[in-house]
Amino acid sequence: MRKGRRLAATLAEDDLLERISKAGLTFYRNGAWKDLRHGIFTRRGGVSDLHWASLNLGASIGDDRAAVEENHRRMYAAAAVNPKRAVSCWLVHSVRTLVINGRSPAIGRLEKADALITDQADRPLVMRYADCVPLLLYDPERRAIGLGHAGWRGTVKGMAGVMARQMKAAFGCRPENIQALIGPAISRRRYVVGEDVVAAANAYFGEDAGVIVTDPAERTATFDLWRANRLDLEGNGVKQVATLEICTFENSDEFYSHRAERGLTGRFGAVISL
Repeated sequence: MRKGRRLAATLAEDDLLERISKAGLTFYRNGAWKDLRHGIFTRRGGVSDLHWASLNLGASIGDDRAAVEENHRRMYAAAAVNPKRAVSCWLVHSVRTLVINGRSPAIGRLEKADALITDQADRPLVMRYADCVPLLLYDPERRAIGLGHAGWRGTVKGMAGVMARQMKAAFGCRPENIQALIGPAISRRRYVVGEDVVAAANAYFGEDAGVIVTDPAERTATFDLWRANRLDLEGNGVKQVATLEICTFENSDEFYSHRAERGLTGRFGAVISL
């Protein structure tokens, strides 16, 4: 692991984190989840060019649609999941969570939401990111999974906690059995935010939570999305939380970063399937 990447204490043991190279693609996964097919993919190994290079999975940001479709095909193949049963959503920075079952209207079309949960086998959940936080949840007892997307708006509205509560309501999951993986995102040291974000974060988490760090000398404030989402999960009873602390801003050669690349970038993907 090259300089600039560091792991949280809960992922300190090497056997919990796997960096996989397969069919020209590179992705990360939790090695403890042996019975899941899942991965958080880097931007490498695709066919897109220009500022979308190369494994761009965003279809609404100007990239060639055929290239995006080929990138999806490659990701599904590398993760060994069924592309015909994959489900995604239209990300809108909300906390809306879709329950995916045989009657779900989200199958076959993009519903507006920022989280997906299911207990269906062979039903891949797929999302796209570029600085926002990937949230992967798994309950091995109830055999249920979730995939979420949390930017600052979703984080201060409690996206992570909403997912845990929805898994409890839909599938009878007990929070203490849910395991969570918080994925690569923009780090606090690179995420300078304005007064509106500071106010919203402090209102939800409290001023003493340590999710906002101010620098009086520079007159700046930074937002720790990893810590915030961990606190939200723990506050909802989820104690098994691992954080893959790879900063997308500092590693934009490997992950797309909306802020580092000033909006001219693609979207990396995460997929999880029972």
